[in-house]
Amino acid sequence: MRKRQSLVRSTMVAGLGALALCSLKQPAVGEGANSEMNPNLVSANVKFAFHLLSEILKRDSNTNVFVSPASVAMALAMTYNGAAADTQQAMAATLELQGMPLDELNRGYAALRTTLAGADPKVELHIANSLWARKGIAFRPDFIARNKEFYAAEVTALDFSDPTAAPTINAWVSDNTKGKIARIVDDRIPRDMVLFLINAVYFKGEWSRPFQKELTEEREFTLLDGTKKMHPMMSQSGSYNYYRGEKFQVVNLPYGRRQISLYVFLPDKDSSLKEFCANLTADNWDAWMSKMRRSEGDLTLPRFKLDYELLLNDALKAMGMDIAFTARADFSAMTPEPVLISQVKHKTYVDVNEQGTEAAAATSVGMALTAAAVGPPPQRFTMVVDRPFFIAIRDNRTGMLLFLGSIVEPK
Repeated sequence: MRKRQSLVRSTMVAGLGALALCSLKQPAVGEGANSEMNPNLVSANVKFAFHLLSEILKRDSNTNVFVSPASVAMALAMTYNGAAADTQQAMAATLELQGMPLDELNRGYAALRTTLAGADPKVELHIANSLWARKGIAFRPDFIARNKEFYAAEVTALDFSDPTAAPTINAWVSDNTKGKIARIVDDRIPRDMVLFLINAVYFKGEWSRPFQKELTEEREFTLLDGTKKMHPMMSQSGSYNYYRGEKFQVVNLPYGRRQISLYVFLPDKDSSLKEFCANLTADNWDAWMSKMRRSEGDLTLPRFKLDYELLLNDALKAMGMDIAFTARADFSAMTPEPVLISQVKHKTYVDVNEQGTEAAAATSVGMALTAAAVGPPPQRFTMVVDRPFFIAIRDNRTGMLLFLGSIVEPK
């Protein structure tokens, strides 16, 4: 698995004739799209998020991992619109969509995008989708139309042999992540590549109650091997949504009007981040969220910034999508050409500081030709995040998990 980590190498997851589509601008959500959130879709996304993270951590348990399951799921949902037969069934199982009709899935994502874009002056959340097709390759009109209507995807036909093709795609990604993800496509596009389906997510939120910079100080942080390093640690005290679980504690740090929060999970000293992550399931997550209660406490949290990159092919194959990456793949609802998924690339960025959090993600799917009971309120807590910890950025209105991270060494 190929990975780039900056900051001193952080160890921190048409028909349409010949597709004469040319740079169609992003439309509004299609007429008739259901504006109500689909809880089944959110539930499917949460299950997919933890299954994906589990597969990534099997390979990267000793490094920092930061992923956007929402970005990956949306890029794959656009791709799913072109799948058929056994390939469609395998993707449905991987994405936890069994029993959900395609129209319900698409309308659910249209409503989800609208809901996540809810106004908050102190939170910016931007989600963008695009399809970049090789000129001369025919794609099914219905496939193109559904991605435009329900995912507001910009659709552009390019000459992939032109040296400007990759920079054009990468410029779109950079623009839609405020420059945090500079490139997702290699400079030389392979000759067999016919389509890129790309999702970009950008998030920037100010804490509802910022940390005071004058309280930030160098303190010890214990690494996985027990060694200690000095690192800038932010501190504050107050009232938080908090839960003391079995061998861990979690605190909710809201942004802006509290619609979106950062959740920080700290395993106990006699436990470990690996042990905590082994218990990350959708059922446990729902139980933990329901048990959080308002509590007074003192919090110390590392300031950190990181970039993360990985190829998701192996993880998605292990989750049941292997057929989509083989010559047996059936994407006949996408194009009459025999194609398969060549690569699923994922890149992320996060910066957590005294003012808030900035995070971005881009996911590219490249298509190539084949040849419990609630207890009493907890007592005042003290939470010093001075050892490996887990984070999640969650939309509290929908329950959608925007980002997940396993942080073993803040940089």
